[in-house]
Amino acid sequence: MAGTPEERDDAPLRMEISDEDIYEAMKDISGYLDITPEDLKEIYRHAYRHAMERIARTVKAADVMTREVYTVRRETPLKEVAETMAERRVSGVPVTEEDGTVVGVISEKDFLRRMGAGETETFMGVVAECMKGDGCIALTIRAQRAEEIMTSPAVTVREDTAVREIARIFTERKINRVPVVDAEGRIVGIVSRADIVRSSFFGAQT
Repeated sequence: MAGTPEERDDAPLRMEISDEDIYEAMKDISGYLDITPEDLKEIYRHAYRHAMERIARTVKAADVMTREVYTVRRETPLKEVAETMAERRVSGVPVTEEDGTVVGVISEKDFLRRMGAGETETFMGVVAECMKGDGCIALTIRAQRAEEIMTSPAVTVREDTAVREIARIFTERKINRVPVVDAEGRIVGIVSRADIVRSSFFGAQT
């Protein structure tokens, strides 16, 4: 499937603060408000916090996910997986069965680990190894398939999973994206860290 790269952000960021956020912020501040620049800044700080809490609580995966997802199959050669990720400018792709069931995820880190890039596990670590003159370490996995390096089982969420819960999963699992699946485990979208950031600033709401 093809779609918008999950990590693209072409628009300027802005936070949508509701009247309710302003009202709640004003209740946080004790005493009479003779609005000064400092008072306004304090109101804004409180309103911003309330807006973030509201969004994290009410916005669901279905509200922020990218619905068209680049996927690969178990048998897809890693050369093609790498080409897809490079062409689409994404740092990870779900691995699916023919019916769309998610069976794993491949990220840049999976490539780096399997190529033996060392403890750094960075792109520049790969470049450094390749420049040593003993041959590029990427050649060691060129003939392998997606299922041989994918992380499985994949961490997935449902469409009604709250953004707050997804953010917790990202932090605890140290991942940057999570496939969104239906009741049968078939992929319906994907949520990345960038999607959550955009949801916070653009005020996505249910």
